Amino acid sequence: MKSIYSFTHSWKKISLRKSLAAGASFALVAALSSCASQNINEAPTVYGFKGRGIIPPPGMVYVPSGTIMYKSSTEDDGLTRRVSLSPFFVDATEVTNRQYREFVNWVADSIIITDYLKDESYFKKNEKNKGEYVARQIDWSKIDHDKYALWQSADQNISSKILGTIVLEENGRRVLNKELVKYAFTYQKSGGANANEFITENVPVIPNKSVWSADFPNSQMGFMSANYYDHKSYDNYPVVGVTWKQARSFADWRGKSAANSLHKNAYLKAYQLTFNLPTEAQWQYASSGMRNPDEAVVTNAVASSSKKGKDGKEKLFVNFKQGEGNYTMDGSTFTLPVKSYSPNAFGLFNTSGNVAEWTLDAFSPSAVEFVHDLNPVLLYDASENDADVMKRKVVRGGSWKDNGELLNKDTRSYEMQDVAHSYIGFRCVMPAPELLSDQVRTRKASLVKQSEGRATRNTRSETPVSTQKAEK
Repeated sequence: MKSIYSFTHSWKKISLRKSLAAGASFALVAALSSCASQNINEAPTVYGFKGRGIIPPPGMVYVPSGTIMYKSSTEDDGLTRRVSLSPFFVDATEVTNRQYREFVNWVADSIIITDYLKDESYFKKNEKNKGEYVARQIDWSKIDHDKYALWQSADQNISSKILGTIVLEENGRRVLNKELVKYAFTYQKSGGANANEFITENVPVIPNKSVWSADFPNSQMGFMSANYYDHKSYDNYPVVGVTWKQARSFADWRGKSAANSLHKNAYLKAYQLTFNLPTEAQWQYASSGMRNPDEAVVTNAVASSSKKGKDGKEKLFVNFKQGEGNYTMDGSTFTLPVKSYSPNAFGLFNTSGNVAEWTLDAFSPSAVEFVHDLNPVLLYDASENDADVMKRKVVRGGSWKDNGELLNKDTRSYEMQDVAHSYIGFRCVMPAPELLSDQVRTRKASLVKQSEGRATRNTRSETPVSTQKAEK
């Protein structure tokens, strides 16, 4: 039986002394120490962050801490509750076909190198580390996925070992065997049997290309099913046909594959960071584009009155169904490239329309009543034997085939975790450190002269001894 390839990565150990040094130099608290010999018992002055901001990982934007009005029910009269979110990074766009194909190619080629070719030349040469075990790592510089994946190679020495097994021929083309291309996804289980235990699940990663035809019976969707995922003209369109577990597997792989680049980021290299799907609250907050819901301004969410066409009608800047049988007035019949239209105030594209998006949360109509008011999330990892009601995951944002009422940032819907559609995609998030605002910087107190002698705390007409004044 062939083994399932799992990404392995060994984090560097950082001593306490180095961690403190890294923290002291971190730009969020610029100039914590004015001299290297500062007494360890003397706390440094705190300054507000004056830089340009944290440099986010490629393709992501920084979302500062803030609050939202969290809604539980799918109905308009549902209970709402104010909750707060700590900072995080989030993808500026939905995950694209090209990004997801890179994931699939990585999984397939990993299995081929490890289980089929068994060629040591594909692995990095590990230096001896005084008896420490170092996991073998594939040298990906030898495989240029921008040109072709290893499983697509014309080399007879390679194809002879993989054709008919992990690679099949279908209508004269090579395709991957979806039963064998699986990612070993390790996670801590939430709810149900084996709750809180770390388990590894082998998740098939190839998306369901036939969702276009399955979602729209008695409709000509053969072209989309045959071309949408594979053809390069759709590289920058949102990937669809992906289940909730496939989306989580991608996020897990992306976090581990990005570890090396994160270690080179001066702001983030000392942190241990992981990628995941956004929680429902994170998604709603990032989609809103505002830190305080009290500052909300009611605007038309789908059209621009300042930019009208020659016919005098408003131009749509959200990809959605404009009415019964009307899919085209927004500029496209189906999905659009992920950077279409304009981003919101946080820099996110297409949080409304284009494709609806998976979130991390299990769906419950009454979730807001029992989740925490700080970084709320409702987690439940359903097994295959669980009832359908336990497999429901929250989907947000509306899609290209939905009417306008589903595009509101607080409208909730759901789908089963093992079901894929032509109108559901996803984006990833990663935790982020908080930028210190000028509000929290250290200030000096100024003594105030008292005209009637020294006041005491025992008198009702107590006069303050000092006041806090900002330094100029």
